Amino acid sequence: MTREADPTQRPGEGRFTRLLRPFAGSLSRRLLVLTILFVMLAEVLIFVPSVANFRLTWIEQRLAAAQIASLALEARPDNMVTPALREELLENAQVYAVALIRDDATRLVLSDDMPPQVDASFDLRDAMAMTLIMDAFDTLFMGEGRVVRVTGEPRFGAGESIEIVFDETPLCSAMIRYGKNIFFLSLIISVITAGLVYFVLHFVLVRPMRRLTENMVAFRKNPEDARGLIAPSSRDDEIGVAERELALMQREIRATLSQKARLASLGTAVSKISHDLRNILASAQLISDRIGAVNDPTVQHLAPRLFGSIDRAIDLCAKSLKFGVADEPLPERRLIALRPLAEEVIEAVSREEDGIDWIVGIGQDMHVDADPDQLFRLLLNLARNASQALTEGEGTPPGRREVRLAARRARGHVHIDISDKGPGLPQKARDHLFEPFSGGTRSDGTGLGLAIAAELARAHGGHVELVSTGPGGTTFRICIPDAAAILQECSEAAE
Repeated sequence: MTREADPTQRPGEGRFTRLLRPFAGSLSRRLLVLTILFVMLAEVLIFVPSVANFRLTWIEQRLAAAQIASLALEARPDNMVTPALREELLENAQVYAVALIRDDATRLVLSDDMPPQVDASFDLRDAMAMTLIMDAFDTLFMGEGRVVRVTGEPRFGAGESIEIVFDETPLCSAMIRYGKNIFFLSLIISVITAGLVYFVLHFVLVRPMRRLTENMVAFRKNPEDARGLIAPSSRDDEIGVAERELALMQREIRATLSQKARLASLGTAVSKISHDLRNILASAQLISDRIGAVNDPTVQHLAPRLFGSIDRAIDLCAKSLKFGVADEPLPERRLIALRPLAEEVIEAVSREEDGIDWIVGIGQDMHVDADPDQLFRLLLNLARNASQALTEGEGTPPGRREVRLAARRARGHVHIDISDKGPGLPQKARDHLFEPFSGGTRSDGTGLGLAIAAELARAHGGHVELVSTGPGGTTFRICIPDAAAILQECSEAAE
C-alpha cells in the first residue's frame, strides 16, 4: 500500500519548514512571532533564579516557624511540654523535628515519637547561587513524598545553627504552582510586549520597507513610467537614506534608458542619412575623377586630398550601414607617418574654423602603428574641439587663438598632445568627459566627438586623457601603443 503524497508539500521541504511556512511570507508575522519567542526566552532566564529564590524563601519561613515553636520549650523550666502541645507546635511549623545547635552541642528540641527516615539533606549556610538553583530543580523533579533535612542559621543569634526535618511534598506543590503562575504571567507579558513592539515596528519599519519593495517592483515592471518614481520622505534615518538613494537610482536609470532610446533613434536616422549620403558621395566621386583629369598644378596638388576625403566619407557611410553607428570595426594597423596625417587634419579643420594658428611639433621621422582612417578621425575630433573652444570661448583674445600638436615616443607608445589656449572646460564637461550627449561644452553640442575619440583609441589598445584644463588652456593626450608593445603587456600580465 503506497502513501499518497501531500499536495501542499514542496520538494525538499521538511516538517519543521512546513510548520514555519505561515510565517515565511510576511515580515510582520515573523516580527510578531520572534518578539513573543524572545520575550518568553527572557522570562525563562528570569524563572530559573526566581524559582530557586522561591524555594529558599519557603524553607526560611519553615526554619523561622520551627524556631518560634522551640520558644515554647524555652519558656518552661524543665524544657518539657505535653505530647498534645508538642504535636500542635510541630503541625503549626509543618516539620517532623527541630534541632537547635548551641555551643557546639546539639540539643533535640521538638520531635515526633517516630520521625520518618530522612531521604536527602541540604545546608543553606553559605550556599552558592548555582547550588541553590540545582537544589530547586532537584526538589521539582524528586520532591513528591520525600523527607529532607535542612540546616540553616537561626534568627536573632539564637544559636549556631538550626535543623528541621519536613516533608518536601508541600514545597514541591508550591513551586509547581509558582511556576505555572510565572508561565501564564510571562505569556501575558510576552503577548502585550510583542503587540506593542509589533505595532511600533510595523509603522516605523515594516510599512516603509513595504513601500520601498512595492515601489521597486512597480519600477521594475515599467521603468519608463514617471509615476513609478518614489517620493522620498523627510526621515533622516536609514529608511530615509534608502528612499533618497532609490529615488536617485531610479532617476539615473530613467535618464540612461532615455539616452539609450535617443541613441537608438539617432542610429536609425544616421543609417538613413548614411544611405542617401553614400549615393550623393558616389556622384561626387565621379565628378572628382573628372576634376583629377584636369592638367592644372593646383588641381593636381589638391585632387589626392579631395579623393581621400571622399573615399573616407564613403567608407564611413558603408560601415555605418553595416552595423549602426555604435560599432567600430577593428583597426587595420600599419606603420604610418604622423606629421602628414596631422597636416591633413589641420587643413580639414582650417576650412571650418579660420583665424587660428596651428603649430605642429611633430618630427618627420615620427611614425605610429595605427589605422590611418581611424587615427585621422580621432585627431580630427580633438582638433575640431580645440578650435571650437578658441573661436566660441568668451574672452579669448585673437592673439591667443593657438592650437599646438606635439608627439613623442616612450616605451613602445606614441603620445600625441593637442593643446589650446582657450578658457578651459567647465565642471559639467569634466564630470562627463567621454559620455555621449553629456560631455558637450556648447548648448547645441552632442558631446559625441570625445566619445568617438575615446572609442577609437581603445580600439587601438590605447586611451585618451585630459592632461590639464583651466584659464590657461586645455591639453588632451592620445596614447597609441605599438602592436608589439600590446603583445608584450599581455604576456607579462599572463605571467
